[in-house]
Amino acid sequence: MNTFYIKNLKTPIAVLGLGKSGSEALSLLQSAGYTPEQIVTYDEKNSSAQFHTPEQMLSLAPKTLVVSPGIPLNSDWIQKLASSGAHITSEITLAASLLTTEKIIGVTGSIGKSTVVSLLGVGVKVLDQNAFIGGNIGTPFCTYALKLIKGEPKAEWIILELSSYQLENCVQLVLDHSIVTFLSANHLERYANIEEYYQTKLKITSITKEFCLFGKTSKDGEKYSAQAKSKTKLVSADNFSKPDFLSNIYLLGKHNKDNFALAAEMAALCHWPEASFMEMAQYRGLPHRLEFVAALGGITYVNDSKATAMDSVLVAVKGCLDTLTSEAKLFLLLGGKDKNLPWSELSAPLAIPQVQVVFFGACGLIAKESTGLLGEYFEKLGSAINYCQKRARVGDVVLLSPGGTSLDEFKNFEERGDFFKTLVLSNFEA
Repeated sequence: MNTFYIKNLKTPIAVLGLGKSGSEALSLLQSAGYTPEQIVTYDEKNSSAQFHTPEQMLSLAPKTLVVSPGIPLNSDWIQKLASSGAHITSEITLAASLLTTEKIIGVTGSIGKSTVVSLLGVGVKVLDQNAFIGGNIGTPFCTYALKLIKGEPKAEWIILELSSYQLENCVQLVLDHSIVTFLSANHLERYANIEEYYQTKLKITSITKEFCLFGKTSKDGEKYSAQAKSKTKLVSADNFSKPDFLSNIYLLGKHNKDNFALAAEMAALCHWPEASFMEMAQYRGLPHRLEFVAALGGITYVNDSKATAMDSVLVAVKGCLDTLTSEAKLFLLLGGKDKNLPWSELSAPLAIPQVQVVFFGACGLIAKESTGLLGEYFEKLGSAINYCQKRARVGDVVLLSPGGTSLDEFKNFEERGDFFKTLVLSNFEA
């Protein structure tokens, strides 16, 4: 374990943001020997933090800033602190600084990255029971670093999901291999334009020692792969080295065949055993990502609450339409909270007789106006679900693939998806 970086941070250290990653970073700093007097915490909403306003942090003038992904680095107050000499780091950087011989695969992309990470996760456990799977997918990287400090067994392999936010601030992180699953518009509330967003994603190639695989079915991914700083390979279900496994995979939709291809090709590059591919083929998918909920009264319910980008919605719609007969309908729940996304991209693909759009939430009317699509609007998701259940018939599918974020009505996409599942099941039982 290499502790030089983490042991030599200038104090006071400010942990900015006390979500999952910030809280784990705080625990790691404490385990590394920093005293309560040397660490301060900031969070705008979390009452357990010591400070809650940028003005307080500017007055304190900490020497090291551990910035959580949700806080933009270009915030005026962050830049003021940096210009006055503060060192900027992150939860990802703190964890990466402790590594020695671990092999790391990093995965990013606008859509598909959590599925690819999860596929790699079940595959890698065949050869390394101590493997760590985490990052943006839910388990902070510092969780692994804390295990190292406590003397627990070291991983041979680490699989990390990396968001664009995390790629902005990941000094010390070096990847053996990486994957860019798919590039499409996202997070335009944070970035000046799609070009800045894509360039942030491409940073993953500058920290990759060997290959970066790009999803071949993404036109923008194929285009931007030419700008990669590492060796690259374009991969899809049509050109990867383990096609025999495709007939046995459980994941729904053509896009998931491409996701499987990316994971399998990476496993092949890393010389994983045949049993790894068998485990990946048996994988049944993540909650809230085209998740089969139930077939009730001949109606299928699918929870895709994680879908907060236009391409995610279109992928989910296509995957569900592929399961329908020509007489059946797809009820699509569209809405949530807007993040300045191009709703008009849904206009033509969804303007077909089989799709019945039902709008809901804070951006439901925005989505309806921008798409020009017909459909009822409801202020709350629950009312929209009730409407669909009353009108769906045998053979139909009710799909929650909202496009907008969950933050108008729920804490996160998981809570929204769980609400969908619970209400669907309770209404049927009632």
